[in-house]
Amino acid sequence: MPGWATHLIDAAVMVPFMILCVRLAGLRAFSKMSSYDFAVTVSFGSVLAGTVLNPDTALWHGLMAMASLFAVQWVIGLMRERWSAVQELTDNNPILLMKDGKVLEGNMASAHITRSELSAKLREANVLHLTEVRAVVLETTGDVSVLHGKSLDDDLLDGVRPGNLNTPRVDAEPLRPDA
Repeated sequence: MPGWATHLIDAAVMVPFMILCVRLAGLRAFSKMSSYDFAVTVSFGSVLAGTVLNPDTALWHGLMAMASLFAVQWVIGLMRERWSAVQELTDNNPILLMKDGKVLEGNMASAHITRSELSAKLREANVLHLTEVRAVVLETTGDVSVLHGKSLDDDLLDGVRPGNLNTPRVDAEPLRPDA
C-alpha cells in the first residue's frame, strides 16, 4: 500500500477515535485550559500527528497511546477531585491583582499582567471608578474576574493567592497604560 494511503487510513481512524474519547471525557475537554489541560492537549496532538505522519508508527500503537492518555487524564481527574494536593500540583492558583480599589503591583508583575491589560479588563466589566472594585482575580484559565459593588463575600476569594496585601499601590487617578 502506498505511503499516502497509510496516512489517509491512519487519519480516518485516529480522528474519529479521538472524537470518541473526547465525548467520553465530557465537557471538561472543551473548557478553558489550565496548565494541566494544556499539557494533556499537547500530548494528544503529538500522538495524533505522530501516528498519522510517521510511517514507522503502527496504527494500533497510536490508538493505544491515545487511549492511555485519556485513561491517565481520567485517573488524574479523579485524584484531583479527591485530593486537593494533587490539584495544587497540576494547576496554578488564581492570583489577586486588585483588592478594594488598590492595584497589587507585586502580583501584577508575577502574573505578567500589564496595567493597560488590567485597565481593559476593568472597562470590559463596566467599572466606572476604582473604588467600586472589590477584587480582580487572574483565574487558573487565564481569565480575569472583576468583582465590583458595595461589598464582597470573602468566601469568593477562597483559594486565591493573595500575594502581599500590605503594599498595594493606591491609584487616585485612572489606570494609565505602561510607560
